[in-house]
Amino acid sequence: MASILIKNGIINGKKQDLLVNDNIIQKIGEIDVSEISKDETEIIDGKDKVIIPGLVNTHTHAPMALFRGVADDMPLMEWLNDHIWKLEAKLNEKIIYAGTLLACVEMIKSGTTTFNDMYFYLDSILKAVDETGIRSTLSYGMIDLDDEEKRKKELKSAKESIEIIKNLNNPRINAALGPHAPYTCSKELLSEVHDMAKEYDVPIHIHMNETLDEVKMVNEKTKMRPFEYLNSFGFFNDVNVIAAHCVHLSDSEINIIKEKNITVSHNPISNLKLASGVAPIPKLLDNGINITLGTDGCGSNNNLNLFEEIKSCALIHKGVNLNPTVVNAKEAFDFATKNGARALGLNTGELKEGYLADLAIIDLNKPFLIPKENIYSHLVYSFNGNVDTVIIDGNIVMNDGKMVNVDEEKVYEMAEKAYYDLIN
Repeated sequence: MASILIKNGIINGKKQDLLVNDNIIQKIGEIDVSEISKDETEIIDGKDKVIIPGLVNTHTHAPMALFRGVADDMPLMEWLNDHIWKLEAKLNEKIIYAGTLLACVEMIKSGTTTFNDMYFYLDSILKAVDETGIRSTLSYGMIDLDDEEKRKKELKSAKESIEIIKNLNNPRINAALGPHAPYTCSKELLSEVHDMAKEYDVPIHIHMNETLDEVKMVNEKTKMRPFEYLNSFGFFNDVNVIAAHCVHLSDSEINIIKEKNITVSHNPISNLKLASGVAPIPKLLDNGINITLGTDGCGSNNNLNLFEEIKSCALIHKGVNLNPTVVNAKEAFDFATKNGARALGLNTGELKEGYLADLAIIDLNKPFLIPKENIYSHLVYSFNGNVDTVIIDGNIVMNDGKMVNVDEEKVYEMAEKAYYDLIN
């Protein structure tokens, strides 16, 4: 793995250099070119460029990139029952591979270096992740609908997935457990997931309180709200839980999230598109809860551009709360970087010496990034997400807008064919 030196870039607010050695940021500051081996170091001119930590998408379903635009403008349950689950029944390894490749290319080209995913056909997802060079935390999505036989199969598949990922010994690919939601998973499955998470020391990735309908379903069945229900049998005890959505929360549930150190993955655009509502992010911030950002899948967003989530997050809560000071630009950017990295237990999300070399380089010579002096405002409120160069784990995976490890045109051709196979 060669070294990389970025000269004269804007890093953490000032012009300086950044040296990557192996997969680590070795030095930030003034670096004399004479101190390095030019034969073994790739030098990148950082003039008129800003270097940012790679973005971390804490909730998505990457293969659903092929579902982009297939079921727009309808409520969540109709979207799931009448369209998405019917399409998912037709998925196979080849389609999943093509969809995941497409998603990884899209994420990298918009500055995302890490994603937290829940889906199935993990072998195909792993292949695409490995080929593109992106960092990921992957979980097999489990649904048993109180069916004992299905529960056994789901738990077996989840366990096999964890062991496959751990045996890869790939520092870019980590395992998690992905029970879909309290309304689709039995208490028995959820209890076993908790025990498995402790046994394998992996996080749990779960949908929580996305719609009023699902809160009502859980309440009618258990006489408790979703977080109260899971907390009643110790689901959150001594494990790392990333809860996606968290739109409709009671004060009691917010207290549980705080006490159990649960991370919230805020998905503002998906929640708006499906009319699920707006999560009470300012209230969660007031309680010191770790907020991160996710795009959700392309079936409900319809893209994986995390910069759109950053902007939407910074704007929506101002409007809803009639307060221009809530969720300021820095907070929104932190949600998508260091907060996401912390949720996944990764030493990334910030540009610091000793941190993993996951970063994006953005050319400032674009009309919507001028004047350059206000760049950190622009990254939140005016940037379109098209970054120029991306480094993940110390490797250049996109250089000057072009993917390094995969042929983009072939990826797009594969995706078009896979979509045709899916709908016919």
